[in-house]
Amino acid sequence: MSASNRLAGDRPVPDLVTELPGPKARAHVAYDETWTSPSLPRAYPIVPVRGDGLTLEDIDGNLFLDFAAGIAVNSTGHAHPAVVAAIKEQAGELLHFSASDFYLPIYAETCQRIAEITPVAGGRARAYLGNSGTEVVETAIKLARFATKRPYVVAFLGAFHGRSYGSVSLTASKSKYHAGFGPLLPGVYHAPYGRVEDLRWFDEVLFDKLVPAAEVAAIVVEPIQGEGGYIVPEDGFLHGLRAICDQHGILLVADEIQSGAGRTGTMWAIEGWGVKPDILLTAKGIASGLPLAALVARADLLEAWGPGAHGSTYGGNPVACAAALATIDLLQGGLVENARVRGEQAQAGLAPLGGRFPGFVRDVRGRGLMIGIEFDTAEHAEEVQWAAFQRGLLVLECGKSSVRLSPALTVSEAEMATALRIFGEAVAEVAGEPADRPILHAAEAAHAMTGVEAAG
Repeated sequence: MSASNRLAGDRPVPDLVTELPGPKARAHVAYDETWTSPSLPRAYPIVPVRGDGLTLEDIDGNLFLDFAAGIAVNSTGHAHPAVVAAIKEQAGELLHFSASDFYLPIYAETCQRIAEITPVAGGRARAYLGNSGTEVVETAIKLARFATKRPYVVAFLGAFHGRSYGSVSLTASKSKYHAGFGPLLPGVYHAPYGRVEDLRWFDEVLFDKLVPAAEVAAIVVEPIQGEGGYIVPEDGFLHGLRAICDQHGILLVADEIQSGAGRTGTMWAIEGWGVKPDILLTAKGIASGLPLAALVARADLLEAWGPGAHGSTYGGNPVACAAALATIDLLQGGLVENARVRGEQAQAGLAPLGGRFPGFVRDVRGRGLMIGIEFDTAEHAEEVQWAAFQRGLLVLECGKSSVRLSPALTVSEAEMATALRIFGEAVAEVAGEPADRPILHAAEAAHAMTGVEAAG
């Protein structure tokens, strides 16, 4: 399933040849912090320069086992040969021609392929291509309001939909995303997420006391919340949303930007509950790391607006489309099934942590290769992330006190076993068991990076 690894050769993965961060990494971090926007929320000081499969090499020559995948973006791993070949071939033919103003053949082909693998209510679907997740969230807001002639949109507490103005108005995972940017987009409400009993909020609070149901354009939901903590809703929750939408003529928008493209062991997470949305949004893994996003909708919704209502200069760039077509081939060719099988392996390997560290490990949850491990405090989650990094395993925090595992869908049984072993060691260290070797702690690393070498 995985391509042969040109980086590792005879070396094990992970394989650390310097302290972390290494000398070149510390120097680069200092350089970066001189020139780049400080708004970028870096998780830890890794400076990647090349990758192959799940192996990532940093600027100092350290090899890491990547279970973050560029925030669940590199769905087919780093530099999958089929994706690279498609990119090279397309780049040699046509780098760019705006599909917003002209008839780009590969744009229409990509829309067809994505629409054909996306179940939407009513059957017939059409697609629009953008550059990023936040862009297609914005597109969905515009389309829902235009098609329904209604002003209000509902999202959920814990949701993350992006950082541009409309999408950050829907976002409610952390207050810091709103801090200093108000007023945000008007007409947005936030519902409680995940429990069937929470659905009462719509009738008892929203429709009864705030706005009439006939003025709500759309309910935008992540079938599994991503940045908010990899939260899996109760069975019946998404069915209940579908019923509310059907009753009141509201559009159900599934944000599958992180959960889609096979990550949960089905092409789309919402398929796990047998629910069909009116609009589905994808990005991240759909093009293996190239900037591409798609809004797939009931055909009648997209046909409600005409030329000039929406567009994008770069959206559906031909090179990104070529990567998407190759990615879809790989997903349908076995990677979605591999995500399901390797996800079962991960759940079985992680389940004992709760019994081994009661009260410290609070929950293990997720579907496929979208797995969240919740700890008792945010500080412990951050320390586990750091301890894993110090051992050469890349993972990421999410939510208030969780760590996510979101490797490429090409992950092998052996790679998963290695990651589970290392993650268990990281948890044990933070929980107070003796470390297997000296580890530089986060506070010590921060101090080291202020030193002379880092400034060089």
